[in-house]
Amino acid sequence: MTPSNDRFRELRDLLRSYTVTGYAFDDTEDRRGVALSAYLRQAAIEPARAAEAAAEIDDLLETGLFNDEIADDVDLLPHIHPPRGKTVESCLAVIGGHLRQFLAEPEIPSQSPPQTSWEWRERFPGLRHLLAAYFHQDFSLEYSSHTEALDDYLSDASETDLRQLAGEIREFLILNESDQMLEESAATLGLGVLPPKGVRLRRWLADVREIVLHRTQG
Repeated sequence: MTPSNDRFRELRDLLRSYTVTGYAFDDTEDRRGVALSAYLRQAAIEPARAAEAAAEIDDLLETGLFNDEIADDVDLLPHIHPPRGKTVESCLAVIGGHLRQFLAEPEIPSQSPPQTSWEWRERFPGLRHLLAAYFHQDFSLEYSSHTEALDDYLSDASETDLRQLAGEIREFLILNESDQMLEESAATLGLGVLPPKGVRLRRWLADVREIVLHRTQG
């Protein structure tokens, strides 16, 4: 169960990006690894995230990784694997150093496609929710058609949610230039079924966007 204050919420999200390395720590003091690079590309869109993660690392290191006071919070963190001769604390300190450098020298958000599954999911949270919650592999057990599933989503979505989703679909289609890449990226976000019979995935997502936009316009 997550503590109500969720002391290391952002650090937990950051460390989840290390799934791409099997949670092996691949950063050095001079170079960001694959996972941290993915996190900072996302943080370039939301710089406050990096500031929060840096503060949480400082809090954890000052309190002590094995302090009983934060034992329950630490248990919720993904466990990264330090290289030989290093400790978890030294790895977190390296991450903290890169975060501070990033905050001191803000970066322009990347216009390139995400490079890890974590990054895809973080960049398109609204589309991920739609695909993973309504068009998952057990879709046919809950809905008789794609239209029924989409109507179910629309019945609960706020106007803010709909506008965000429309924007995400537009960007998602632009970033996935090939149909193969589009299919792989959609699967990463949780799509577990084929689009309606006779409709290509790109066309279906564009149609969904038009329906969503129409709903925002009343």
